[in-house]
Amino acid sequence: MVFAMPKLSIIIVNYKTPALLKNCIESLFNTIHTTPYEVIVVDSESDGEAPHMLKEEFPDVRCIAFRENSGYAKAVNAGIAQAEGDYFLVLNTDIIATEHAIDVLVAYMEGEGKQERVGMVGPKLYGFENTYQQSAFHFPSPLTIILRRTPLGKLKLFQRHLDAFLLKDKNLEKVLLPLRVDWLMGAALLVSKEAVARIGPMDESFFMYFEDVDWARRFWEDGYTVMYHPLVRMYHYHGKISHRHGMFDIVFNTMTRVHVKSAVHYFLKHGIRTPHHD
Repeated sequence: MVFAMPKLSIIIVNYKTPALLKNCIESLFNTIHTTPYEVIVVDSESDGEAPHMLKEEFPDVRCIAFRENSGYAKAVNAGIAQAEGDYFLVLNTDIIATEHAIDVLVAYMEGEGKQERVGMVGPKLYGFENTYQQSAFHFPSPLTIILRRTPLGKLKLFQRHLDAFLLKDKNLEKVLLPLRVDWLMGAALLVSKEAVARIGPMDESFFMYFEDVDWARRFWEDGYTVMYHPLVRMYHYHGKISHRHGMFDIVFNTMTRVHVKSAVHYFLKHGIRTPHHD
């Protein structure tokens, strides 16, 4: 009996970063060796530069262009709507895949992942200076947001709360086996088509931030498991653009205000109870 290989649909959301997009796609072409795949780029507030680059250098890559800044969730969902794969890999443009990383993630979902009813899995992320980037967390509470957005988070009184949010007891950088976590950073997420068909795509009422937290929570609520896979490494060129002004951050930083607004929306949707699944 011949078993068909599962097909992967890779959905990359681009917002005015054609150079990063090119590097990301090249890393996919150079490191995926056993998994059949397609690449779909969703170009938000498109100025035509990314579609032109794709047409010239990656003619097999499909591109969906939005004239407006559609928000991250809407862009991801547009890619999912056209995807033909059994799994969807959602990536930011500032992700670089390493050798066989994506092959291993798909193989994990096809094997152990099916036995464990895993609906979502994410890799270990590193910055380009080879510094570990945390990508797995406990679900936040309103206090978590306050502590991470104000100087209160520096007080020893709240250290235990922040350590729990950051899964400090799990030693995520050193752990060697896939681990259950509450949610994963949306920069690199592999999800099954079956799970998305049941729980639905990302919630487009989140313009930016917390769509990944909300999605993972809905996976758990429908009986799917969310996993962090520490043996799969990807690189993430990530800068903290949403935290620059200390205690006045929420006043001066637009991205911080967007983050807080999304947090409020999340807690209004789910309530302040914070279930944990490790």
